[in-house]
Amino acid sequence: MNRELLRKLPKVDEVLLREDINELIEAHGRAIVVDSLREGIEFYRNKILKDEINSFEKEEVINYSLGIITKKSKPRLKRVINGAGIVIHTNLGRSLLSKEAVESMAMVSESYNNLEYDIEKGARGSRYSHIEDLLKKITGAEGAVVVNNNAAAVMLALNTLCEEKEAIVSRGQLVEIGGSFRVPEVMKFSKAKLVEVGTTNRTHLYDYEDNISENTGVLLKVHTSNFKIMGFTEEVPLEDMVSLGEKYNVPVVDDLGSGVLVDLSKYGFIYEPTVQESVRKGADVVTFSGDKMLGGPQAGIIVGKKEYIDRIKKNQLTRALRIDKMRIAALEATLRTYLDEKEAVKKVPTLSMMLLSTEELKKRAQRLKRKLKDAPNHLEVKISEDYSMVGGGSMPTETMDTVVLKIKSTKLSLVQIENYLRAYEIPIIVRVGKGEVIIDVRTLLEKDYDIIGEAFKGIGEE
Repeated sequence: MNRELLRKLPKVDEVLLREDINELIEAHGRAIVVDSLREGIEFYRNKILKDEINSFEKEEVINYSLGIITKKSKPRLKRVINGAGIVIHTNLGRSLLSKEAVESMAMVSESYNNLEYDIEKGARGSRYSHIEDLLKKITGAEGAVVVNNNAAAVMLALNTLCEEKEAIVSRGQLVEIGGSFRVPEVMKFSKAKLVEVGTTNRTHLYDYEDNISENTGVLLKVHTSNFKIMGFTEEVPLEDMVSLGEKYNVPVVDDLGSGVLVDLSKYGFIYEPTVQESVRKGADVVTFSGDKMLGGPQAGIIVGKKEYIDRIKKNQLTRALRIDKMRIAALEATLRTYLDEKEAVKKVPTLSMMLLSTEELKKRAQRLKRKLKDAPNHLEVKISEDYSMVGGGSMPTETMDTVVLKIKSTKLSLVQIENYLRAYEIPIIVRVGKGEVIIDVRTLLEKDYDIIGEAFKGIGEE
């Protein structure tokens, strides 16, 4: 029986003679079509050998292969809808860019530009000149340089100031950044020698001072932005570390991580140290991310005193870690909004999403519920209160009151609903909890509502 079924499988060469297949070759290329046909035929061959099917039609195999062609011809990196309510969602690309940032990226991508050309002088220029003055003005620092991400920024700063020397850091600040990237490992690659002081929950100024020697390169402070130690704790204030560094002529590097440029406590959030505060308190070098609380593109931003920034710029690693024209364009456009805080909280999506009012969230939830009016009767949809999270390793204990749609079905399990939404043409990412699928409207975009409405029309259909 198996042999008969195997002989019945279509041959690739024969299928390639079909007119509709040749049209697909014209549209998607021969390689994708041939690979997909082979994959489809192989799928059915394995089913036959495992006795999982006892009959089929050739057209079934070809149609299955056509589905593979469709899948292979689409980009792997695609748009998704974030209904999870996590504003800086690391798995979903972190911070969204502002309209101005996107337009700036498009402009430099489709045309030549002055990336490293000084138009006034008619000579070669620096790519960092487009954003250094902005960063200096916003943060109050004497100089600035930008690299690929914050891990690179920390590594570059330490390699420049502390190669083959000791970097003193509190044990309670040896964090894992994410994806198994850890501060001690980053330090190792920088060729700085780690000196741990204090304990996990308590570190005192004397712990730093007792370990300063002629081989000390920097005092390193790492903001534990992705976790909190509660209870019997103590850490040394930055200004005290700066005073100690000045006493022994040792520079202080402050790794802020998230890169907050707006004091969010005035908007009802817990206080997070800002870059401006770190600079004002005298840190010699401050590092932070571009795509977390700042709300820009992926970048590692280094600001600080001119003597140290100049040394970092001359480090040969700077070229290897530099960012490209598109991210410089997006970062410049994002930073320009921070020249006016009112503009920043309105135009930077990360900030505007975090600061949405309860009234606005209720309106959005009601609008989304109306979009689901044509959903099948087996679905129960209700508006409810819940909470959102900042995400991105920022403000780990902070939640935001929000308004959500909670959905359950008399026909489908929660897993089936979640799988259907995630597999939709434009994947819809949701939360699942307490017997309900949850869609948080805080992180939905204007263009998402109609898509979600269409998706729910077909949910549970055979």
